[in-house]
Amino acid sequence: PSWWLPNGHAQTAYVAMGNFEEVDKVKYERKYIRLPDSGTLGIDFTPPFDVQLDPATPIIIVEHGLTGGSHESYVRNILAAACAPKSEGGLGYRAAVINFRGCAGTPITSPRFYSAACEDDLACGALYVSSLFPEAKMVGIGFSLGASVVTRYLGNEGTKSRLAGGLALACPWNLVANSERLEGNWFSRRVYSSAMGGNLLRLYKSHAHSIETFEGSHALKIHSKVLSLESPKLIDIDHVLVSQTGGASPNWPFPSALEYYRHASSDGVLPGIKVPYMAINAEDDPIVRLIPRPDEESTKASGWVVVAITKGGGHLGWFEDGEKRGETQKWIRKPALQWLRAVVEEFVREKGQGGRPTEVADGFTREIGRPEVGFKVVDAKDLPQGGKAAGLTQGL
Repeated sequence: PSWWLPNGHAQTAYVAMGNFEEVDKVKYERKYIRLPDSGTLGIDFTPPFDVQLDPATPIIIVEHGLTGGSHESYVRNILAAACAPKSEGGLGYRAAVINFRGCAGTPITSPRFYSAACEDDLACGALYVSSLFPEAKMVGIGFSLGASVVTRYLGNEGTKSRLAGGLALACPWNLVANSERLEGNWFSRRVYSSAMGGNLLRLYKSHAHSIETFEGSHALKIHSKVLSLESPKLIDIDHVLVSQTGGASPNWPFPSALEYYRHASSDGVLPGIKVPYMAINAEDDPIVRLIPRPDEESTKASGWVVVAITKGGGHLGWFEDGEKRGETQKWIRKPALQWLRAVVEEFVREKGQGGRPTEVADGFTREIGRPEVGFKVVDAKDLPQGGKAAGLTQGL
């Protein structure tokens, strides 16, 4: 690690407080899709569509962290290099960042929020991207909460995954156990849990005008209770909001945050993964304290899973000294790019694997037999104003 960021707390604090506006600049073009339950996803593509690329150019499907989006520095750090032309030292790939419902300016258009178990939204987004570029190999990368979503998607889809591989960075794994460690320590509860809980509440409040239009919905029934929260910890808002509206029935709503955590944990799906998958966590991550070990049976059961644990790095940090004193660079970029390139160039799937048959019905492209997985493109001008959440802590 950088000499002046010697531990996980310092690394994590710098993710949240550092100024990364002038580095790793990425230009996006946004598209919106309507989901079968009337929800909306904002998907940011880079490079923009006016840049001519081979239709078979590999695509990185990105899932961001808790209240982030395509703008986050940890996302741009990877994509700035992965999507730069080969002539400029990049991989020359395309990327599509699937912003969660309500995140990064995406409007809320249904009485459903998002969660660590919204892999059905990832399935919808992947279906849309594959319809645009049917010849392209797609590889997923998730950060923190998004790592949980990517992991669950791959574990549940098995050989039918539209993603040919996955990379999970700072995945929270067993949400029950990690919540107990997060909320059970005074410092972690007051600093990290408060920051994440506050971010979620601010994000939610920015969409209050939309929530109030969903008459008769469960989301509206709990709306006043969510708004009454003051300085919530993460488990508080997960109990009142996410456990209630973070997914679709029959699983949702849950009676408590802990029941939601049990459902949404990603460590239990590792045996179901049937494509190359690597997870990288830092041993000194102050937010994710319990990490599956490489020698555990659940880790080895799939035969496709690699778990790497670094000694340092904090939560989505992995800062090391740059070329000049006082400058930093992110170590994680190098192994991430190496993994993505290896999956794209070396892994060949068996014939018939990857995706399911689709049909077009009522304007939606859907997977046959899975009515919850589908999309139709919508124009930004036909959508309500997306929430603009002020004061969000970056890097989460």
